[in-house]
Amino acid sequence: MIRRLLVTGGAGFIGANFVHHWCQVYPDDRVVVLDALTYAGNRLNLALVEGRENFRFVQGDICDRTIIDELLSTENIDTIAHFAAESHVDRSILGPAAFVQTNVVGTFTLLEAFRKHWEAKAQPCNYRFLHVSTDEVYGSLGPDDPAFCETTPYAPNSPYSASKAGSDHLVRAYYHTYNLPTIITNCSNNYGPYQFPEKLIPLMCINTLISKPLPIYGDGKNVRDWLYVGDHCGALDVVINHGKPGETYNIGGNNEVENINLVQLLCQMMDELAPDLPVRPAKHLITFVKDRQGHDRRYAINANKIKTHLGWTPSVTIAEGLRLTVEWYLNHRDWWEPLLSTEYQAYYRKNYL
Repeated sequence: MIRRLLVTGGAGFIGANFVHHWCQVYPDDRVVVLDALTYAGNRLNLALVEGRENFRFVQGDICDRTIIDELLSTENIDTIAHFAAESHVDRSILGPAAFVQTNVVGTFTLLEAFRKHWEAKAQPCNYRFLHVSTDEVYGSLGPDDPAFCETTPYAPNSPYSASKAGSDHLVRAYYHTYNLPTIITNCSNNYGPYQFPEKLIPLMCINTLISKPLPIYGDGKNVRDWLYVGDHCGALDVVINHGKPGETYNIGGNNEVENINLVQLLCQMMDELAPDLPVRPAKHLITFVKDRQGHDRRYAINANKIKTHLGWTPSVTIAEGLRLTVEWYLNHRDWWEPLLSTEYQAYYRKNYL
C-alpha cells in the first residue's frame, strides 16, 4: 500500500532520521515534511532526500491550522508521523511557555485537523496518527524499581515531560472520543546522527574535539536507557504498519547506563578514533557541575509489549551505537560547527558555568 505521510518536525534529530529511513525503505511513498526550523531544526538534515520526486519540505508551525488543513487536503495525507516538539529538559526549565505551546497546543491543532480530514474522507481504516512521545512522562525510578511499562501511571517532573504527558492524553482522548486511529509510542533516550549539540552525547563529542569541559550533572549516577535512533525508526515503521489504533507501545534500547559511565566510554572512543585531540586522555575534561533542578534519577523501559505483539527488538548495542555516533560527529564537523552560535553559547553558559 502506498502511503502519503506528513512528518512533523522532520528536520529535527529523530524526525530527519525517520525520513531517511522511510524514503529508503518505501521509495514510492509520498513524504511531506513540516518543520518550523527553530534552533534544533536544520534543513541540511534532509539534504540526502531533498531531490526526490516524492519528497516535499514545507516550513511552518504545527500550531498554524491553515497550513495543516492545506497540506492534509492538497497532499491527500493518510498518515501523520508527529515528531515536532520542544524536547530539551534544561530549556523547559528556563522557558516553559514554548513547551506548552508547541507540545500541547500544537498536538491539539494537528489532532483536530486530522480528525476533520479523516471524517471528510469517510473515516478510512488505513489512516494513522502516530504520536512520538517519551519515557519521561512516567517520572523517575528508584534503583530497584521495575522498568516503565505501558500501564505505568504518569508522573512527569519537568515542564517538558508535563507538556508531553498532556499531549499524550489528548492523543488518547481523540481515539476514545472520536475513534481517530491514533497510536502513541514512548521511547527512551535517543542518540545518533544529526542530534543537536545541547544533548548529552553530541555535547560530549563536540566538547572533546574543541577542548572544552565535559559537564556532568550532580554525581553522574543518573541512569538512562539509550536507544540508537536507527533502531527507533525501525520500531516506528513497524508500529505504523502493524500497530493497533488506540494502543501505546514503549520503545527501549535495553541499554541502561549511568551518565558518568557513558561519558567515560565516550572518552575512550574519542581517544581511539580521534588521534589529534587537544586534550588526551579525554577523561581529563570531565567536570561535575551543579545538578539540574528536579533531575529524574533513573529511566528504564520495559519493551516486552512491542516485542510480543509486533515482533520488534533493538539490534544495536550501546557500544556499537556509540561508535557509529562518534564516527559521524568526527566526519561531519561541517554540520555541527555552524550550530555553535552566539545564542547557543549563551545558553551553554547559563546551564553549565
